[in-house]
Amino acid sequence: MNFWIKGFCVVLLLPLAFTPANAQLRGHGGPVRALAISPDGKSALSGSFDTSAIRWSLERNVAEQVMRFHDSAVNAVAFLPNGRIATAGADTHIAIWTQSQPEPDRMLDGHTGPIVALALSPDGTMLASASWDHTVRLWPLDGGAPRVLEGHAQAVNGVAFSPDGRELVSAGYDATLRIWRLSDGGVSVHTLPTPLNTVAVAPDGEIVAAGADGKVYFLSSQGDMRGELQASPTPIIAVAISRDGKLVAAAGVRGSVAVIDRKTRKIEHTLVGPGLPVWSAAFFPDSRTLLTGGTDRTIRRWDAVSGEPIGAAVVGAPDDLLAAYASDPGAQVFRACVACHTLLPDEGNKAGPSLAGIFGRKIATLPGYRYSEALKHMNIVWTPETVAKMFEVGPMTYTPGTKMPEQTIGSAEDRKALVEFLAKATKKK
Repeated sequence: MNFWIKGFCVVLLLPLAFTPANAQLRGHGGPVRALAISPDGKSALSGSFDTSAIRWSLERNVAEQVMRFHDSAVNAVAFLPNGRIATAGADTHIAIWTQSQPEPDRMLDGHTGPIVALALSPDGTMLASASWDHTVRLWPLDGGAPRVLEGHAQAVNGVAFSPDGRELVSAGYDATLRIWRLSDGGVSVHTLPTPLNTVAVAPDGEIVAAGADGKVYFLSSQGDMRGELQASPTPIIAVAISRDGKLVAAAGVRGSVAVIDRKTRKIEHTLVGPGLPVWSAAFFPDSRTLLTGGTDRTIRRWDAVSGEPIGAAVVGAPDDLLAAYASDPGAQVFRACVACHTLLPDEGNKAGPSLAGIFGRKIATLPGYRYSEALKHMNIVWTPETVAKMFEVGPMTYTPGTKMPEQTIGSAEDRKALVEFLAKATKKK
């Protein structure tokens, strides 16, 4: 029986409770794609590929509100003034909520591609959104039409305001960082060596960006390069800066988070958990405690200064669906997919369709799953070769219009291991 109802989950609030001794938060049915922490540090927001957002009490470690409105992944969340919340998703919608209300108060519509990042202006009057439609939009929270910022040639993956709110920084997969002067619409464009996945701005105005090459780039508020650091051998998905500006957390595809001293540009700690990729990170107001969210559906709490986890972090727990394949290298590659896809017929669908019997099946034909309309008109048949090709070039390139998050597997050996694992694990009995 499905106890979820559109807008709000009443029945499942009580099971989403945790003891103070276990500071990890678990309630999502898919990877934790987005995190935000309230200014007072008492609450957190999480968004997931399972299409829901959750408001958590960080004092009681309990889910206080489950918001279910979006038709696809919730990629971005933000706390707004006056007890309001913003959620944004791959369905192109931004929903504005009042805490504890079952439905959004209003919708902000205009983007034509998935929305992947939100930022609130320092004065709390403006919300910025970044989208794969190549634009940034500025939404007045008291009403009115958005301002559209155009210029990126590819998906815009990150957005952040300057500390004084006079400028907006955007980061795109076109490898450009753009600094928009909001007073008169002027923009400066800065090309970096790699496609960019994320950006943040420190309290002193320094810009921190990262992307496909695993490096963290540090730029002045005018966009001049100040330094770079190889923080990961694989792409970095998210960066967060502590409230005091001293630490940078860079989260990556392989499930680790580099904690960087921003002044020395050195890695102080590498946080390693079972949730690969790590999709999201956010610092508490104390500038020491860090939340991370990953593919294992768990929100983890860390002491970023010591590098130690806060609360239990269990690897290979009883609900680890891949425990039986511990020695299979393809299963380890598949861990990046396990929270969205099941392998066996009786496990049903999650945020993504079941992969049971996938080889030989035409794309977008599994009964009972609601596919993106664009996929229904494609003639792809899933085979080891087509699955490997999709992860070689990326879902957005191979299956345009998909709601699947953009992930590539650069190693031919890893792609081979993955499809060999799928051939075994999804074979019809």
